[in-house]
Amino acid sequence: MVPHRQAVILLSGGLDSATALAIAQSEGFAVSALSLSYGQRHAIELEAARRIARSRAVARHAVVDVDLAQFGGSALTAAIDVPKDRVPAEMVSEIPATYVPARNTVFLSLALAFAETIGAFDIFIGANA
Repeated sequence: MVPHRQAVILLSGGLDSATALAIAQSEGFAVSALSLSYGQRHAIELEAARRIARSRAVARHAVVDVDLAQFGGSALTAAIDVPKDRVPAEMVSEIPATYVPARNTVFLSLALAFAETIGAFDIFIGANA
């Protein structure tokens, strides 16, 4: 256990990031959360992140606007339908409509910037494969 070390968690409001937050806290980290409003169509995720941060008593919860929708190309940030009833061969041969170009790379860069401002050396992310 690492008592009172600062860490940043990328908190989307989903199950993976909520679990990563709980793991970080169970390992003794004082956690600050970073949530990103990136033009996603479902703002309910950010409200869930706020509730999770509050219930887990994070030291600080920052919500930052990053307009990845400017780049387009994703059903998560644009008016693109999510395909349904696809066969497995289609899923393997195509980039998913919900893929947001470089999203996690951008998010991790912002988490690093946040970590530097609070003196944290650890970043947790609950990425969904």
